[in-house]
Amino acid sequence: MTHGFGHRLRSAIADRGRLCVGIDPHPGLLDAWGLPRSADGLETFAEICVEAFAGEVGLVKPQVAFFEAYGSAGYAVLERTVSVLRDAGTLVVADAKRGDIGSTMDAYAQAWLGESPLASDSVTVSPYLGFGALTPALDLAREHGRGIFVLARTSNPEGGGLQQSSAGGVSVAQSVVDDAVIANGDGRDTVGLVVGATRDHGLDLSAFGGPILAPGLGAQGASATDLAEIFAGSTELLLPNSSRGVLAAGPSVSALRAAAARTRDEIEAALAS
Repeated sequence: MTHGFGHRLRSAIADRGRLCVGIDPHPGLLDAWGLPRSADGLETFAEICVEAFAGEVGLVKPQVAFFEAYGSAGYAVLERTVSVLRDAGTLVVADAKRGDIGSTMDAYAQAWLGESPLASDSVTVSPYLGFGALTPALDLAREHGRGIFVLARTSNPEGGGLQQSSAGGVSVAQSVVDDAVIANGDGRDTVGLVVGATRDHGLDLSAFGGPILAPGLGAQGASATDLAEIFAGSTELLLPNSSRGVLAAGPSVSALRAAAARTRDEIEAALAS
């Protein structure tokens, strides 16, 4: 690809807004939608989501764990889901949270950012084996015009003890931000951050101009009106993520599409004010 991930992301935001909708087919939602807890139920769930969101929102984030719970059949559903979304021009964030070292990290990178059937526009990765261990994923993402979203300060309360711990006055989460700033020095915004939409993230994001994936909108308590304050000065490539908040409108395709549009419009209005 001739353009970096940041260029593609800006185009998606301009065309369809910055909302990232999750596809999270957890058992409770399958029950609520009247679907069996099986690979067949998973496939129906995913097909409904694809029909509702493909070509309608800028980004969609399948939660990989809920697919791999069904083994090879689940991965087959995920492959089809990713393919159809990308063919429709919707950017796919594979929420896989992969992280390892050396050849293992390279294999993960090939799966999610290379030429495999699972290859997506971006993937979430964990830096807790060292930011440098992510180099295979970063290199492959650059090669293919894709992106990685590195966990920095997540929205779950359990993460605070580790992510906000510090050495030499710099927290673990802030060191991830600082490393991401350096990695994006080529101006292509290949590296994004995952920062929960919570008021206590405690990060200095002033030097970071790349994408920020912000879970926590809706079911986890954050509202669209909170975003401008929480991410003051860092909203250009802010990507608020709503999963359960939108998916609760299913299984009606039209209701899901309307819920996504409503959430997207609330976000855009709040950040424009």
